[in-house]
Amino acid sequence: MPTRIYLVRHGATDLTTDDYFAGSSDVPLSDEGHRQVARLAERLRREKFAAVYASPLQRTMETAHTLALPHALAPIADPALREIDYGHWEGLPRALVETRFADEYARWQEDPFVVAPQGGESGVNVLNRLLPAVRAIVERHRQRTVLVVSHKGSNRLLISSLLGLDPRGYRERLEQSPAALNVIEFAPERHARLCLFNDVAHYAAAVAAAPPHA
Repeated sequence: MPTRIYLVRHGATDLTTDDYFAGSSDVPLSDEGHRQVARLAERLRREKFAAVYASPLQRTMETAHTLALPHALAPIADPALREIDYGHWEGLPRALVETRFADEYARWQEDPFVVAPQGGESGVNVLNRLLPAVRAIVERHRQRTVLVVSHKGSNRLLISSLLGLDPRGYRERLEQSPAALNVIEFAPERHARLCLFNDVAHYAAAVAAAPPHA
């Protein structure tokens, strides 16, 4: 039996639709985000999780608590799962960043894997903390299923790295919708296979409880 990671992005926040840079900003889920996560919890209620891990930020912990409740599990906060820190762009709308920090933003757009905003993180920085954390989770829960709740950028970087994709294109080539579900299998533990990607079938009002990898 493979080790299976159910990798989830947190539900929507009030900054999600407004296109703000809110990587390290600690914001809660919006009402819509709570609805999205509740539907995902219903979808996953019959799964058997060995553990639930989450970024310590409020929006990810709220998501993790809702998803873990039907399984009588307490989410484990892991700082390595947190989102990219956007430095002095944090809390600003993208349109403002594009004009106020035009040169820096252009360099970041060209190569977000290496370039970081002043005071923030590059994609390389994120993977340096994220990959060892996920590897440790996989080793700790061999041949079990684990739920991991993280963020849009972190999830895209992780998936691109595990699949051997060019990490410089992670923003253009990979999407992560709010409360999206991804399923990654490790068999053996050092080789990853993506079984489900950016799935939001639970957005529908009626959700089947069948395993999403079926």
